[in-house]
Amino acid sequence: MTLRRRNFLKNSLLPSGGAMIFSLPFRADSQAVPGLPASMQQPGKPFSNYGQPSEYEKTVIRWISANAEVPGNGVSWSPLHELAGTITPNGLHFERHHNGVPEIDPKQHEFVISGLVERPLQFSVMDLLRYPMHSRICFIECGGNSNTSWRTEPVQSAAGYTHGLVSNAEWTGVPVKLLLKEAGVKSEAKWVVAEGADGASLNLSIPLEKLLDDAFIALYQNGERLRPENGYPMRLILPGWEGITQVKWLRQLLLVETPAQSRDETAQYTELMPDGKAQQFSFIMQPKSIITSPSVGMVLPDNPGIYQISGLAWSGFGKVAKVEVSCDGGESWQEASLQTPVLDKAFTRFTIGWQWNGETAILQSRVTDEAGNIQPSREMLVTEKGKHNFFHYNAIISWEVDPSGEIFHVYA
Repeated sequence: MTLRRRNFLKNSLLPSGGAMIFSLPFRADSQAVPGLPASMQQPGKPFSNYGQPSEYEKTVIRWISANAEVPGNGVSWSPLHELAGTITPNGLHFERHHNGVPEIDPKQHEFVISGLVERPLQFSVMDLLRYPMHSRICFIECGGNSNTSWRTEPVQSAAGYTHGLVSNAEWTGVPVKLLLKEAGVKSEAKWVVAEGADGASLNLSIPLEKLLDDAFIALYQNGERLRPENGYPMRLILPGWEGITQVKWLRQLLLVETPAQSRDETAQYTELMPDGKAQQFSFIMQPKSIITSPSVGMVLPDNPGIYQISGLAWSGFGKVAKVEVSCDGGESWQEASLQTPVLDKAFTRFTIGWQWNGETAILQSRVTDEAGNIQPSREMLVTEKGKHNFFHYNAIISWEVDPSGEIFHVYA
């Protein structure tokens, strides 16, 4: 033992061979201590049964866009521009509801596997909780995320309130393949119709092979039981796939030979192509990235100054391989640093330093995934999919910084 370590142990008052246990003195007289702010001289608030954000952070919220005629139909946007890291808090995870959030008693809820199976099965929530659990961090993105960018003129809304129909969380639940193996899949089964217990009885057709791959039924989100708006008591998770397929309030998996051709896979959630035909079953979410800071609506206080550019990247095809950033509208690119760990089909945070010279600049990010897919320019995307699309917008997003430091959304 060195002299430095002996002195440390002596000064720490650590009893030989045991752990140090001590308590802080409590000032019952509440006398003022010179130099301390008033907040540190009074007892604080008592414990609470469930923690809440500070009242000083009350502006960090989901932005709601609902149907005036049917308030339960609409979306709420995750404030990506207000968040750091990669995990979206449960209370800020984006929402998409077709007929409101149902109130479901978990003791009454039942989930069934039926159709082309040897043994139809029925599960209560307690039944599923007895199965081996699987946890995975992955993103969920609505197919309509960023759809205002199909418009002729760019919308000037905060980054999260334009591109925030995507969130990233740790989901825990039961692999679907375990349940299907128990049910016994018949050879003629090729598709599965997943149905929710909401007022719209939302139902979607999903290829059986996806459910036999990495799909699972989530019961927990970021360590706690699902919240009602995110599918309580159970929802389907299909890593990397379009959000509409990840049915909330799941009550049935019906194995069939062919797709159901339901409303939300025909009239909705299809892509109108330049030739006038609609493309169905665009399940996988394409590679995408966005600079969240600095971003539209923000102002750079120092002119000129040094700033950190930070943002998020993801791909339904796998891991993010690299993210490049341009400060001159795509004339030149520089590779950004990726926050580790870089996970499969999950948010990856990227950062890079930037010396702003006080002149007009156009900030962009471009992601490449491990399969070699590259985020396209807006011009490339519009050429491929036409001007009348609504879903699956994944083009490069551009922020213009003007000489005053204000930031605007532009097409570049």
